[in-house]
Amino acid sequence: MIGGRAKPGSRAKRAGAEESHPPAGGPSAPAEAGERGVSVLELAVIAVLFLCLLFGVIRPFVAETFYIPSSSMEPTLAPGDSVLDLKFAYLLSEPERGDLAAIQDPENANQMLIKRVAGLPTDTIEIRDGVLYVNGEKKEEPYVDYNLTDSSFFGPVEVPPGHVFVLGDNRSNSRDSRDFGPVAEQDLRGQVVLRFWPLSRLRMG
Repeated sequence: MIGGRAKPGSRAKRAGAEESHPPAGGPSAPAEAGERGVSVLELAVIAVLFLCLLFGVIRPFVAETFYIPSSSMEPTLAPGDSVLDLKFAYLLSEPERGDLAAIQDPENANQMLIKRVAGLPTDTIEIRDGVLYVNGEKKEEPYVDYNLTDSSFFGPVEVPPGHVFVLGDNRSNSRDSRDFGPVAEQDLRGQVVLRFWPLSRLRMG
């Protein structure tokens, strides 16, 4: 589960950046994570959450939906997908590596981004030839399509206390902590727990 700035390291041979995404105003508002089946209970939870969101009952405090306009999180999230963000998630527990998090854009307070938590406080982050290393260990990232990555290099940098390091799954086309640095945990705006649209791509977690 879920959250001084370290000076970003050098970054080479990576092109492209996604647009920023304003906060959602409804079930399809902009922003920018072998799948298993969905149980009857999960479908019921989805239906209840969706109805609550639709009528504005819980959106201000509990959850929010976002529409994905860019390719920065492919293949996890594709342009046209819609996701559900639990706003209270990081009030109850700490962020974990691999979480999909909604964050306040560090460069625009009116924008939101969806990114992958790659590093936690005091972690050392490095990218070698497009592959992520955390504390010197190569990370297995099944959500990254290495056909979409390039031979990029970054770091090493250390994540400051009270911050997380975030990346887009589409590493060659993402604006993330390599550009704007580690993100303060207080700027995490929730955890993305459900991709609910289109229905053909419905997925929990």
